[in-house]
Amino acid sequence: MALPGKRVLILVENLSVPLDRRVWQESLALTRAGYEVVVVCPLGDGYDMEPYIRLDGIEIHRYALRGASSSLGYLREYLTAVWRMLRIARAARPFDVVQACNPPDLLFLVGIPFKLGGAKFIYDQHDLIPELYLSRFGRGKNLVYRTLLLFERCTYRLADVVISTNDSYREKALERGAKAEGRVFVVRSTPALDRFRPLPPAPALKEGKAHLLAYLGVMGPQDGIDYALRALAHLRDWRQDWRAVFIGSGDEIEPMLGLRAELGLDELVTFTGRLPDEDVRRYLSTADVCLAPDPLNPLNDVSTMNKIVEYMAIGRPLVSFDLREARVSAGEAALYAPPNDERAFAALIGQLLDDPAERERRGRIGRERVEQELAWEHSERALLEAYETALGPQP
Repeated sequence: MALPGKRVLILVENLSVPLDRRVWQESLALTRAGYEVVVVCPLGDGYDMEPYIRLDGIEIHRYALRGASSSLGYLREYLTAVWRMLRIARAARPFDVVQACNPPDLLFLVGIPFKLGGAKFIYDQHDLIPELYLSRFGRGKNLVYRTLLLFERCTYRLADVVISTNDSYREKALERGAKAEGRVFVVRSTPALDRFRPLPPAPALKEGKAHLLAYLGVMGPQDGIDYALRALAHLRDWRQDWRAVFIGSGDEIEPMLGLRAELGLDELVTFTGRLPDEDVRRYLSTADVCLAPDPLNPLNDVSTMNKIVEYMAIGRPLVSFDLREARVSAGEAALYAPPNDERAFAALIGQLLDDPAERERRGRIGRERVEQELAWEHSERALLEAYETALGPQP
């Protein structure tokens, strides 16, 4: 059971809140359980712009932060974030629990003074940063990689409890982090059923085409938007009875607009940017097939993609590359192409477009799996258990 009145500090560096849905759901769950929650996060870009706001009983303090595009820039960004988080947190103290949400794995530096003052430290591991480095930059296990492992190890060491997004991440916490079994909890990043439900299809979104394909999510270098576009170019060569919509934002938007033009897909593919939740649900509810084009790399193979579970929550079938955690999440809701095989990916899209009954079957399987196992309501219980363990007797 929760301990009402306990004050919680949640640290976030790479997204604003409430845009970061995982952190926002965690904050709401803790508030409902009686905790007082304070979130420190960056300002958004055109959204989440108030330096301070109180939403649904949650205090949100936001700091200015300039994004990076180089190694030196990332170091400057992260050190700036740590300094600004520490200043805000010290002014808002005291806290009973500090929850650090990576990336980066430098937020333990903010947690140290509070831990010394008696607070518990929870490591909410959103990403495996050493694997992210290998996947994004492909430079091998060099000094930077070893330094990232050191930062991760320091964060594990400080943590009273680790929250992992799936069992693959949990294995890393047990093995690489040497954490005890009872100190690592799986809290999946999944939608709440009362918020993420199907809507009636809106045929006008197909703009005269027979079929709609949809992608939802972040568009960064490791998210496979380039793979999706090249797969769609193959599909275009075979048939043109579809249009595709890519919903979301990220560093790769501009390069992907260029690739879309290069591949001659301007008439068939639309990038919408970020959309309100209602519009997202309308597009997904209208889509015939959803896309999970994340390529095989050291990070993606063991990461749970939020979009996969969101597609399933709306009852949509999807096509994915054959990744370990993609199969764990989607099961029979998806068709799986051999890793990074764009032509095979396109062929599976076409296969689903030609079989309405199979689309309906796989969509139904996905929705049932979310209801029975993957919805946020299941993760919320694990989150509260993690907090009770952190605040309870230490081993």
